[in-house]
Amino acid sequence: MKISEWPLHERPREKLLAQGPGALSDAELLAIFLRTGVKGVSAVDLARHLLNTFGSLRGLIAADQQAFCLAKGLGQAKFVQLQAVVELTQRYFAEKLHKEAVFHTAQQTKDYLIAKLRDEINEVFAMLLLDSQHQLLVYRPMFYGTIDGASVYPRVLVKQALADNAAAVILAHNHPSGIAEPSQADQHITQRIVSAMALLDIKVLDHLVIGDGVAVSFAERGLL
Repeated sequence: MKISEWPLHERPREKLLAQGPGALSDAELLAIFLRTGVKGVSAVDLARHLLNTFGSLRGLIAADQQAFCLAKGLGQAKFVQLQAVVELTQRYFAEKLHKEAVFHTAQQTKDYLIAKLRDEINEVFAMLLLDSQHQLLVYRPMFYGTIDGASVYPRVLVKQALADNAAAVILAHNHPSGIAEPSQADQHITQRIVSAMALLDIKVLDHLVIGDGVAVSFAERGLL
């Protein structure tokens, strides 16, 4: 049966308009993005098939171009559209941080960094550079590593903070394993960075470790 023949309250678009996006399942939201199904398969059934093929919505979003385009009902145009949606989401989080003091919007900061780093295959060490009011100036990925770690050089971070005229920074890096627990090495390099930044009166407000949808804060743990 075509979606147009379903009862109104069961059709994804009408359901979203009536109840809001939070009321829809992953398959229903994906069906709206897909717009149409394929011959003999509705958009919702195709969405369910894709979620099963890629394991989850996250798996679909994180798929590379080749794997994505080979999937039933997808292609280059859909790949481009989905990547645009992901980038819009990240820019939305960034815009919210630009308008408010980052240190006072901890959950927004975590959401933004999770969106940026959770799906990185290798470890990425990044900084949020902040002005004197703790508002976001810019997000900068600084070091890239293997799946086991990244080499981090405090002097390079200090040089970048000066170049961006930052008064404070928030450090962040991901654990590709998905486990966001800070390691002893994480704690050691953090203290080195704090000491290096302090020489130039640049405050390290926090260090966030990003795992699988989770962000662990050094400040909240009393490790900073």
